[in-house]
Amino acid sequence: MASVYSAKTGLSSILKAYTPTERVRAKNLAINKVRFEMPQQKGLKELLESANDDNNYQPLNEYIAFLKETDLSDDQFLTAMSSAHKLINELTPKFTNLVEALTSLSWTSRGSKAVKAFTEFYIDIMVAHNKYVQFGIPKLISLWIPADVDAPLWQNGIPTDDIEAKLEAIHILMNRILTAIPMSFEIVLEAIEHKFPYFKKDPHVIAGYIHNILWVTEYKPIFTDFIVQLIVKKLVILDVNAPRSEIEELDYDDEDEELEEENEDADIFEVDDCQKASTDYDIPPMKHVIAHTLDTCMEKMYTFLNTKNPNINGNAEQKLQLHNFWKVLLSAFDNVLLPSHNTHHVQFLIFYYCSFKSTLAEAFLSSLWDKIQNPNVSVVIRQAAVGYMASFLARSKFVSLTVLQNYLKELCNWAHQYIQRCDQYRQNGSLKANKVFFSLCQSIFYVIAFRSRDLTGDRKSLLFLQSLQLSAIVTCNFNPLRVCLPAVATAFAGVTRAYQLAYCHAILERNARRKLATVYANDTATAEETLDSFFPFDPYLLKMSINRITPHYMQYQASEAEEAAVVATHHTSSTLRHRKRGDSEMCDDIDDFIVADKRQKHRELARSQEREAQFTYGLSPGFHI
Repeated sequence: MASVYSAKTGLSSILKAYTPTERVRAKNLAINKVRFEMPQQKGLKELLESANDDNNYQPLNEYIAFLKETDLSDDQFLTAMSSAHKLINELTPKFTNLVEALTSLSWTSRGSKAVKAFTEFYIDIMVAHNKYVQFGIPKLISLWIPADVDAPLWQNGIPTDDIEAKLEAIHILMNRILTAIPMSFEIVLEAIEHKFPYFKKDPHVIAGYIHNILWVTEYKPIFTDFIVQLIVKKLVILDVNAPRSEIEELDYDDEDEELEEENEDADIFEVDDCQKASTDYDIPPMKHVIAHTLDTCMEKMYTFLNTKNPNINGNAEQKLQLHNFWKVLLSAFDNVLLPSHNTHHVQFLIFYYCSFKSTLAEAFLSSLWDKIQNPNVSVVIRQAAVGYMASFLARSKFVSLTVLQNYLKELCNWAHQYIQRCDQYRQNGSLKANKVFFSLCQSIFYVIAFRSRDLTGDRKSLLFLQSLQLSAIVTCNFNPLRVCLPAVATAFAGVTRAYQLAYCHAILERNARRKLATVYANDTATAEETLDSFFPFDPYLLKMSINRITPHYMQYQASEAEEAAVVATHHTSSTLRHRKRGDSEMCDDIDDFIVADKRQKHRELARSQEREAQFTYGLSPGFHI
């Protein structure tokens, strides 16, 4: 009977479950039924007096609810700011809820009068009551984070003019607060770090936040060191979560297949020049999402570095700031990048900056060399410094031949002294006990093999290579070739034999025979002791920002003697020509013979074929012509 009555009267049962949509609709309906009036100046004062004198917070709480739930017009907004500004001294921490509601109002999209009223209130309330700085500054910094739906307003990390104008108002306010309240500096630093978006956020969110914190360095240069190191740390997180192998698989395998198809159809189809030109400016986002985020952020950082170009004409103060910025960047490298393992792209920030001026490149190399020589520096850092030096010398177009030869001389002198000292004391020759020495030797071999065309260009250069006494390093009791990456050992052997600098053939064959008796882990052909190698300036894979690096980046070019030797033995490598980019960079790319992830073995060859290819002189992995 009750159910019939309910049906007739249209009343629903109290046991009926509401859907989430119905709940939200009911909540909004209830909110809309509650109407709070905007109190006048006298009214706000009376609300505070009622709370202070009678301990009656109900009217004040209703006003706070009005501020939070109502979309204020500009007139209402101006009234609220004006009323609160006149009562600043009375807005003690007792009324924190009211101040939080006032400072949380949307203001950047309002008219100039409303923006001015808000900024004046914001600054004065922070100065009058320092406690409000604790939440006032994080509120402003939160406004630097683009919303998830704002991607169209942040193309490639660059804001639209409208967004830029809104951000400018926020930064003007932040600058005034920092100037008026020096004690707020620590709060700003803490909030900037705390508010940094999660690395899996959309690219425009992270790039937009970087855009804003770099903006801070323009009006408060004192923050530059902290902000640059923070950005580098966050980019390292992106970098290690975008492995080279995954980028190659997602973004380059399809391109390699398309390139092969284009080559096959080259005689039939022709591509219009205008279409080719348009592709340079219409770069699609990378398929690897985190790599795309990193690419966007790296482009943003390269643009920032351009503003710090030491070649810019300026006054003495500006030149001093640029000099100090180099120290900041080098400090970020020493503290963040150098200890980081297996990064692929972030280190190109210092590579790019060094390209601005030769003295910067020399200063960078000098810093690395100081670490390598210093026995008080940890072995891990010294080994990483050796890798950075070798890769930088090999890949930098802006490093002169004189500088290259000077550092090769220094490296070889250090190796000779180490050998003599250890022979005297009969030191243990294991890899673990001599990691720095073995890393340094491999770096010598790598640089000579990679830059052989420059280092063998004339008789004077050949005499220089002869003066390095490479044979003494190769034939020493440590036998450094046994722990080198096979690609490096083979490439170096090819160069030294072509120019009669050293004879490594017998040593490589003896090392290979010793390896035959080794039980390999996971049934892979790796040496019993192989150096953990890191060449940080291996090819750059980020598609949008690569244009910043390409003009300064050295691709491998074989010397004339090696080219002649390659022609003679060209048939031995026919099986190495067809592969995907992800298999191994050193197999058939003319410009690369080192792989960051040590995928140096050809998957298509049997082990016997690999050994044959490895010891074929004049044809080293990655040296195909």
